[in-house]
Amino acid sequence: MRNIVLLPLVLLLASCAPRSNSEVKPNPLAGFEQRPGFFNLYVDAKTNRVYARLPKPDEAGVSLRMIHSARLTAGLGSNPVGLDRGWGEGGRIITMRRMGDKMIVEEENLRYRASPDNPLEARAVRESFARSFMASLPIITDARKGVLVDMTDFLTADNLNLVQYLKDADQGSFSIAKDRTFVDTKNALAFPDNVEIDVFFTLSSADAGQEVASTAANGKDATLIQHHSFVRLPDAGFEPLISDPRSGAIEQVHYDYSAPLSASIETRFARRYRLERAEDGSVKNPIVFYIDSGAPEPIRSALVDGAKWWEDAFAAAGWEGAYRVELLPEDAHPLDIRYNTVQWVHRQTRGWSYGGGVSDPRTGEMLKGHVNLGSLRVRQDRMIFEGLLGAGKTDSGDPDDPVQLALARIRQLSAHEIGHALGFAHNFAASSDDKASVMDYPAPDVRLVSTPNGAALDVSNAYGVGIGDWDKVTATWLYGENTDAERDALLDAAFASGLSYVADMDGRGVGSGHPDGSVWDNGSDAVATLKEVMAVRAFALEKFGPDNLPAGRPQSDLNAAIVPIYLYHRFQTAAAAKTIGGVSFNYGDGGAAEIVAPAKQRAALEAVLDTINPAALDIPDEVLAHLTPRLGSWSFADSDRELFRKTAYPAFDTLSAAETAADLTFDVLFHPQRAARLVEFHRRDAANPSLDDVMSITRRRVLGYSTRGRTGEIARTVRAQYAYALMALADSDASPAVKASTDMALRDFEAGLRLSNDKRSVWIAERIKAYRNRPLTATSPVTPAKALPPGSPIGSE
Repeated sequence: MRNIVLLPLVLLLASCAPRSNSEVKPNPLAGFEQRPGFFNLYVDAKTNRVYARLPKPDEAGVSLRMIHSARLTAGLGSNPVGLDRGWGEGGRIITMRRMGDKMIVEEENLRYRASPDNPLEARAVRESFARSFMASLPIITDARKGVLVDMTDFLTADNLNLVQYLKDADQGSFSIAKDRTFVDTKNALAFPDNVEIDVFFTLSSADAGQEVASTAANGKDATLIQHHSFVRLPDAGFEPLISDPRSGAIEQVHYDYSAPLSASIETRFARRYRLERAEDGSVKNPIVFYIDSGAPEPIRSALVDGAKWWEDAFAAAGWEGAYRVELLPEDAHPLDIRYNTVQWVHRQTRGWSYGGGVSDPRTGEMLKGHVNLGSLRVRQDRMIFEGLLGAGKTDSGDPDDPVQLALARIRQLSAHEIGHALGFAHNFAASSDDKASVMDYPAPDVRLVSTPNGAALDVSNAYGVGIGDWDKVTATWLYGENTDAERDALLDAAFASGLSYVADMDGRGVGSGHPDGSVWDNGSDAVATLKEVMAVRAFALEKFGPDNLPAGRPQSDLNAAIVPIYLYHRFQTAAAAKTIGGVSFNYGDGGAAEIVAPAKQRAALEAVLDTINPAALDIPDEVLAHLTPRLGSWSFADSDRELFRKTAYPAFDTLSAAETAADLTFDVLFHPQRAARLVEFHRRDAANPSLDDVMSITRRRVLGYSTRGRTGEIARTVRAQYAYALMALADSDASPAVKASTDMALRDFEAGLRLSNDKRSVWIAERIKAYRNRPLTATSPVTPAKALPPGSPIGSE
């Protein structure tokens, strides 16, 4: 009986005893290092986990709103794929919202908005368009001092959608290697207004595409470094600026559903930095661009020089001292939001440079400028000048030293890409206005001149120096302390003075039609400049040989050096062709579109067709004798990417080069948009050349070239390329009128080939016949009309 009574007493005493240390709830931050800042980070270097202390949620569950941007600290190194060092996003607004036992990372949908003055109106828009929940963070603790969340899984997620990016780039199916993807705890940094975190991010594939296989160390595992920036929302006081289509400003677009019924819902803010003055009139926070010290000398100094050009533009806008250039401190992270950075980026092959950065999606305020400059293009520029001038002056320091000329291009490139980060768009009319802007793509301005010792190439004005007149206008429009009326007057005065503006969409494409909007061209008269360029090309080709290589370089490198010289005319050809079926116009000022005069169109056609003359496409035997083959590399299958096709290997194949050059000309001349404009403009005025006229003149030119002697096979190559160009136009999404003219041109060309008394040309005629007699897919007897713009909003499919 005693035992039965004592047992409950023992249990009672045990329940009253103090708990052992093993039963005490463990400290969730044990082993974590606190890093205080915009929000406090807690980093465990052993487990590679990162916690964040967020503010207590408000009544709506919102703990924190901020700007988030993801970019790449370390990239892939492939130009065709992209994913460069420094590449990434322009910034988004994210909300940390408490929902139950999770902290949701929500990206706000700011593309569609309404005035906050009417909460219900704003709610109607907010609930009409999907928001995005990016992640769900586990809540570790919830206390008065804030909510502790685990950010690790969000940080190591595929925030840049790299798996899909590589798939779209035909590089295969990759997966995230979770065991090799983790936070770089040494680079998890917190500052008063921003948090910066690096993540080692490994993508793996058993069958990687060629670009990844040739750039990743083992060819199948690509470990990049993904960077996160979390940024405090800027203070109020920044005044968004409504863009003007004539201004050349980069725009940030959203749709405002609270706009008056008489106004457009599309709202375009001009993207720009905030500039403010102190009480004494001085600039509070100047814009500072930092140059990557990873760029070697003398390139680094050239980058600094070019970047400083914008000082004159800000001074013209009334902001003396508001912009300056420095070298990036050695201990600074180049993706840190606090630094506007110009990064020197290496790739396996040369490629584009580009400028942009991170902005506030709400207002267009620029927070961080970021420029990527590809390191190989300057070497290409040096090689082009060596191909034009010879390599005897290389590294001499003289004005005609190819290295010095390449550095002149680097200065212009530095200013150009920083211009994008500052908010300035391309102006592809600037080359027609005497180099009025660094925001054009500049071709080297090389002239053939007469000297006491004979003809020579003049490179004294190869590239412009300093900011142009257009840059000062657009800088004043974007940053000047002006009223809307003063901004309008500024642009009116600029255009009245003869300046012009052609945007990217109307200047880049070979089928675009503005006669002043082209890339890599020169001169106010594109046709006259094309003739000059062809003369420079002929002069350089005639002298081309071992003297065009620096000492110590293998002679086989001439195969690469001759390509940009042989195709030296390609961009000016495209510029001259824009006169054919060309139309001048302005943006948003009520000016009338003006078709290029018929005589100018016909003169342009003659000049463009001169580029396919077999005599111009031939290469002297003395030059061909120096084009010896080089030892290929098994390591890089694309090492011949920038050479002409080696169809006659080991000999240099002139016909392959001629085929490329002729194809470039015909691709420009018979672009579907140009063909459609020729039809339309001739319909309006019979004095304008028709598409039939252009095709007839081209046919007579092509058939008129002799197929005998040295250039005979080149003439046949040109004939074949003309036939292929017509077939491509017939297969394009062209209008019925264009297709009808093209079909007639193919018939006429086939007949002309058969009458040419050249048996070898019959092969081309047979190709045309086979094309015209090919089986056709059954279609409706009535050609369907082009898709109409949306009409009835209800009940239509």
